[in-house]
Amino acid sequence: MVFELTDDNYVQTVASSETPIFIDFYSPSCGPCQALLPLLPKLAERFGDAVLIAKVDVTRNPKLAAKYEIRSVPFCVAIGSDKMVKAYELGAAPAARYVAMIEKAQGKGFFARLFGR
Repeated sequence: MVFELTDDNYVQTVASSETPIFIDFYSPSCGPCQALLPLLPKLAERFGDAVLIAKVDVTRNPKLAAKYEIRSVPFCVAIGSDKMVKAYELGAAPAARYVAMIEKAQGKGFFARLFGR
């Protein structure tokens, strides 16, 4: 399931999440954003309850857009369970890039694989 984050529910949702979070900042009038949106349910299915997949409409949530200093969309961030941004991507990217971002937020990045963490 893809969760809709808003200015009102962001703090409570992120604070209460014990899993990494992947957020897609988008605009309804953005072509690349609309191409990316169908990928979100597939990411949610792949990672299940291990990751919260979320989206934010920047036109309706200006506080969140300002918090992350969003100047262009699509903009995606992967936040670890420690609430720190682990990876980000500006613009549309291949699905493998988003999977890698989520795995990095889960602690499954290159160095974790290399050193067995």
